[in-house]
Amino acid sequence: MRRCAVFGTGSWGTAMSIVLADAGNEVVMVGRREAQIAAINADHENADYTPGIRLPDTVRATTDAAEALAGAEFAYLTVPAQTLRANLTAWKDLIGPETVLVSLMKGLEVGTAKRMTEVIREVTGFGRERVAVLSGPNLSPEIARRQPAASVVAGRDEDVVLRLQAETNGPYFRTYTASDVTGVELGGVVKNVIGLAVGIADGMGFGDNTKATLITRGLAETARLGAALGADPYTFSGLAGLGDLVATCASPLSRNRNFGMYLGRGLTLEQAQAEVKQTAEGVKSCEAVLELADRHGVEMPIAETVVAIVHDGRAPAEMLKELMTRPLKAERHGH
Repeated sequence: MRRCAVFGTGSWGTAMSIVLADAGNEVVMVGRREAQIAAINADHENADYTPGIRLPDTVRATTDAAEALAGAEFAYLTVPAQTLRANLTAWKDLIGPETVLVSLMKGLEVGTAKRMTEVIREVTGFGRERVAVLSGPNLSPEIARRQPAASVVAGRDEDVVLRLQAETNGPYFRTYTASDVTGVELGGVVKNVIGLAVGIADGMGFGDNTKATLITRGLAETARLGAALGADPYTFSGLAGLGDLVATCASPLSRNRNFGMYLGRGLTLEQAQAEVKQTAEGVKSCEAVLELADRHGVEMPIAETVVAIVHDGRAPAEMLKELMTRPLKAERHGH
């Protein structure tokens, strides 16, 4: 039986632990709160995030990162994106020479605009062959309930990616392989920003035409930024692009969509956070996405609109008018 570590005991870390255990692995979850860890081990349930769902017997939890990493073939990182650098700095010396780090995070680091795999490599000094990413339509409550889903595992080393696919593929969770780490990561990041935009529109009472427009134009913005960063354009038509975007923008389970919906209804940033409770990665990452776009001369008007509403306090109705009445350009509609 293969052994793997999952860093993070929130809803996504728990759902992924279930997937990994059902695929035949021994899983050790790493958390910070002693009471939560004790309850998970005693009850085989993470009542804080996935109440009513029993964890497989091959899943256990600990606060000891060294214990979790001992003998682990892969270590999956599900912590909030803005905490990765500090957390990984504390863990890096505990990681064995053969362990591969897998990012399950969908954010950019504020201040550097770096993708999570870039932060991982910078902090650990690992080569590209020891860093991978898993992304796709990953609504954790559905996955925890073992509803059929699929995702993409991407890395620069084919052997590592195939081993990662074997470790994550199971009876209801299917994984596909790719080498386009940049595109797979970027799709997971920008979809959160577009999810916020769709949520804002929903909160303002707009319908499906508005939603379809934002999803489609949001995908175009993602692809433009991806092209500037050297991503494979086909990535954005797959699970890690369009698939993840649709799930985030359409589902009432989406944190980013729900956060945007509260903003569209007139709630403040603090009030929206109190309603959503869990981390909505797009709230902080949207600024980093826009910074990255500016560096590469990429226009992202929807992302600009989201940043203005979320961080500059602009009124959604005012920003909608600016978005819709900005100067027209002679470009093909698919771009």
